[in-house]
Amino acid sequence: MSTAKSTADAQSPAEEPGLKRAIGPKLLVLFVIGDILGTGIYATTGAVAGKVGGALWLPFVIGFVVAILTAASYVELVGKYPKAAGAALYTQKAFKVPFLTFIVAFMVMASGLSSASAAARAFSGDYLSELTGDALPPTLIAICFILLLAGLNLRGVSESVKTNVVLTLVELTGLAIILAIGAYAVLTGDGEPSRLGEFEASGTGYALITSVLGATALGFFAFVGFEDSVNMAEETKDPVRTFPRAIFIGVAVTGTIYVLVALVSSLLVDYKVLEGSSGPLLEVVKAGGVDFPHKLFALIALFAVTNSALINIMMASRLCYGMANERILPRGMGRVLRRRRTPVVGIVFVTVLAIGLVSTGEIEGLGDTTAFLLLCVFAVVNIAVLVLRRDPVDHAHFRTPTFLPILGAITALILASPLADRPADVYIRAAVLLAIGVGLWAVNKVVLRVRGEA
Repeated sequence: MSTAKSTADAQSPAEEPGLKRAIGPKLLVLFVIGDILGTGIYATTGAVAGKVGGALWLPFVIGFVVAILTAASYVELVGKYPKAAGAALYTQKAFKVPFLTFIVAFMVMASGLSSASAAARAFSGDYLSELTGDALPPTLIAICFILLLAGLNLRGVSESVKTNVVLTLVELTGLAIILAIGAYAVLTGDGEPSRLGEFEASGTGYALITSVLGATALGFFAFVGFEDSVNMAEETKDPVRTFPRAIFIGVAVTGTIYVLVALVSSLLVDYKVLEGSSGPLLEVVKAGGVDFPHKLFALIALFAVTNSALINIMMASRLCYGMANERILPRGMGRVLRRRRTPVVGIVFVTVLAIGLVSTGEIEGLGDTTAFLLLCVFAVVNIAVLVLRRDPVDHAHFRTPTFLPILGAITALILASPLADRPADVYIRAAVLLAIGVGLWAVNKVVLRVRGEA
């Protein structure tokens, strides 16, 4: 396989222009935090509560641990191979099976699209209704939302990432408001601490285990995002030194915030109320005993889910670009706008798929699909980092302790298994997406063979 170009400069006029290195260390940290924060905590907290009950903080603690295990593997790999293709590149280098490489790459891309689609659905839900009422059709709103983000993505990575920084600060403000409301409730004796130990599943044993695992698998959707950032390696300044700190800081900050927000949510609102809302944090604001404008918080939440969707659409298009340069997808998928230097064909392709997803799925199902696809990918990546220890590179990079990827692979497989008690529609949606991927892989193989390049 050919490798993707690692620089954005010094190319001949006949070549496609490379990606522009526009992201520095501070911007990357904010990018990672902004990518992880957003739809997961703002929209699926209620669904997690519905699976586990008042102890909804527990799935976020477990999800944080699983995220750290796999993040360590990604940090080692992006340090060794600072290319845009991410998990697809690592899979190919480790196993050298083109079909497996394509499936992993397509699963990552599909997970980004299902995540963006969940964000689009969250945008058109209770938070927007708080501002506009129920007069607008949610599906139409979600589709228009995706199209607007695609337009911003086409303008350029600098514009997209700067927009991400602004939205990240807004969504952090929203979560700070939730934590302040929680602190006020504790100080004034409001809330119901006994809920923090309540489990929705009756009895103990298998039912309790599957309940917690199911909630953790869905809650893990809130942690996805750090893996997207490795696809920005070719647009980051000095990625070998920049990525380790950025990813670890991003996961640590967001994990701490998530656990605290989950504690506050359960303390102030019954899990059944949270379960019935697509805007669960708005319910926390309403129950917090603080006179904070509900409409203002709803607006903040809309900014937060917009941020998630923007980043995931952007990452999916960059993954298409990386796969095209690796010749996993047709070369045309790597076409870049010469003026804007953005992957135009990849952006159009992922936008069409995202519109299909928002037209056929809801927040919980799309979020669970995202988590399932990425858990499968994480299992492969954690194994790949061990296999690739046999492939040393000629530069220094971060090396994770061996036991971490082993634990990462095991925990990812458990959460992706039927033990997580996820509904059948999640598996069906994932299977349909993979079928599309297999079809594209077959078409690409035929084209390469006809050209004599296979």
